Amino acid sequence: MEYLLTSVLIIVLLVLAWIDFKTFLLPDFLTIPLMFLGLISIGLGWLNWTNFTSSILGVLAGWGSLYLLNLLYKYFKGIDGVGMGDAKLLAALGAFLGWESLPYILLIASCTGLIGGAIWLKVHRQDSSHVFPFGPFIALGGIITVLWQILQPTN
Repeated sequence: MEYLLTSVLIIVLLVLAWIDFKTFLLPDFLTIPLMFLGLISIGLGWLNWTNFTSSILGVLAGWGSLYLLNLLYKYFKGIDGVGMGDAKLLAALGAFLGWESLPYILLIASCTGLIGGAIWLKVHRQDSSHVFPFGPFIALGGIITVLWQILQPTN
């Protein structure tokens, strides 16, 4: 069951990354069911990547952290800085991996996003005032964290 769920998670993350690159949207019809799949998988013991409490806290922290970041950005700049699709995607990853994994996912997403964003802006001949999708980098951070999780030797 772990391999099936891991495959589904990675495939959905890749699809979401592709959609976000093309449309700047992370559709609810994929992110919300992914979040519930994570909660159910952890809750029923299909995956042992974290415990159920950490999974619930992962949903709340994943969504809440990007929601608050967006509120702060909107307060200072007057416009949204983070899409709520990004928050739902991070919540889904929090459901699968627990709140403890979120800093790693965000660190990977931020570092690759800086590099990817610079490339995006260069390729599209835009300056730093233009936006680029962050969801693909969250998805990449999630995939790397999932692979790290399953490749760790068990005690």
